[in-house]
Amino acid sequence: MTADRGPLTTRKRRHIDVCLDEQVNYEQLSTGLERYQLPYNALTQTSLGDIDLSTKFFGANLRSPILIGAMTGGAELSGAINRHLAAAAQQLGVGMMLGSQRIMLDSALGERAATSFTVRDVAPDVLLFGNIGLAQLTEAAVPELAKALDRVGADALAVHTNPLQEAMQSNGDTDFSGSLARLWDVADAIDRPVLLKEVGHGIGGAAAAELVGAEGDLPVSGVDVAGAGGTSWSRVEQFVRYGELRYPHLADWGIPTATAIVEVREVLPEIPLVASGGIRTGMDAAKAIALGADVVAVARPLLPAAIDSAAAVVDWLQPFIDELRVCLHGCGVASLSGLRAVELTPVS
Repeated sequence: MTADRGPLTTRKRRHIDVCLDEQVNYEQLSTGLERYQLPYNALTQTSLGDIDLSTKFFGANLRSPILIGAMTGGAELSGAINRHLAAAAQQLGVGMMLGSQRIMLDSALGERAATSFTVRDVAPDVLLFGNIGLAQLTEAAVPELAKALDRVGADALAVHTNPLQEAMQSNGDTDFSGSLARLWDVADAIDRPVLLKEVGHGIGGAAAAELVGAEGDLPVSGVDVAGAGGTSWSRVEQFVRYGELRYPHLADWGIPTATAIVEVREVLPEIPLVASGGIRTGMDAAKAIALGADVVAVARPLLPAAIDSAAAVVDWLQPFIDELRVCLHGCGVASLSGLRAVELTPVS
């Protein structure tokens, strides 16, 4: 039996097909970034060629404040997609998240599936995040999870919390009771920094506040808000499960990305913060960083390019990076630290 014949791998391939062929963007909710204007400074004292987009994130040096977001793994096509993404990340000096490695914890499919996550040969220097669902995160799973992270050479672990997505799946993991306590327990047992993320419905202030322990400590090293406004995974899962949008109101439910950034940064002022969810342009990235994010992540817009080649991924990302550089130049700052001090103008 090949790795693509199990139920989980079949669903992973369906995710790819649905994201390519169906309308999976939010229709009622936007990222909220359009509610802000980046101030323009006609007397900027910067040189475009000297704009510095470099930053340090999770201990790694990035040439631009960008992560390629989690997309896929486990299906045969996933291997080509991940390798193209990783090679592009290596070329551009940005980070990358792998898709969920849940399948690698399966004793029967794990080793076969591992090849779809294996990218270190084409991306030896990339900041690489492994990935597992909060619903699957248990102390019993730690040994196999550690092996899976070692197998792919991950520098850190992204833990995705996705109750709405799981509720839309056939036989989804819908019991999240005790998951926060497990996060505390398992994060201590994993010998890597942990990034908590949503999948596109948003982590807001209430969830961020629940992370804070009695002494003000945290179980994670960073948060990816993964807000609403880009791809709705409730929508994706409905197409996968039913072949149609059966619950449209659940497909447009979440915390807009801009709101999530502001709320999480207010609750957790020092935590490394990723903005994802509908980040489509360099201007989006500039606004997200000015609102409080340290880096941004981009996922689904890269999928068609990633099926094609690493060069196609670079061709998509390079103009994004170039636009971000122009944004800094045009608002009169020469580095990301300057951008983080910029006050955005609300759009009435």
